[in-house]
Amino acid sequence: MKGSWICKVALIAAVGLASTGAPAQPKLVIKPLAEKKMQSLPDGQLFWQIENFPTLGEAQVAAGPMGLAVESAGKVWLFRLGPAGLAASVGGKHVTQVGPVPRITATDYLLRINEASGPPGSITSIHSHPGSEAFYVLSGEQSIRSPHGVMRIRPGQSETGQGADVAMQVSSSGSTDLHALVMFVVDANRPFSSPSKLPD
Repeated sequence: MKGSWICKVALIAAVGLASTGAPAQPKLVIKPLAEKKMQSLPDGQLFWQIENFPTLGEAQVAAGPMGLAVESAGKVWLFRLGPAGLAASVGGKHVTQVGPVPRITATDYLLRINEASGPPGSITSIHSHPGSEAFYVLSGEQSIRSPHGVMRIRPGQSETGQGADVAMQVSSSGSTDLHALVMFVVDANRPFSSPSKLPD
C-alpha cells in the first residue's frame, strides 16, 4: 500500500514537471508609432529616407504626402518613401537611406512605422505581412528568421526585409535590449499581420 502511494506521488510530480516545461520566451514589444493610407505609390524603385529633426512639428511640416514623423528614443524621426537620393528636407539631418524595398500592387496602400523593443531573447510569433518592411536598429541586435536564412542587424545598421507574404520571426538577439524602428509598405485592405509557418 505504501509503495503504491509513493508511486502515485512520483507520478503526480512527474506530470507537474512535464506540464511546467521550459520557461516561455518573452515577447518582443511591437508598438505602432504612425501610419498613413494612400491610393498610389511613387513610380520606380522605392527607398526610405530617414532624417532627424529638432522638433516633431518641424518633421510633420516636412513630411509631405509620403512621409511619417515620429518620436522614439528621445529623438524626432522623419521617414519619407520615394526614389533613391531624395533631397534632404529643410531643417532635417540625414541619417540613412534604406532600399530598394519590394514593390506591391494594391488598391490602397498603408505606410506604417513600428517600434520594436525587448530584452535579449524576446521574440515574435511566426508571421507575415501583405507587403514589404525595412529595419533600422538603434540599440541591441535584431535577427529576422525567414525561409532564406537569418538576417542580423546591429546598431546604426539598416536592412530591407522580405517581400509580401514571406514567413518570418523577429527576435532580440544581442546582449543588450533591442530598440529598432521598422518601416512598412503594405496592402491596406488586408490584415496587417497573419500567422504563418517556417520550414523546419
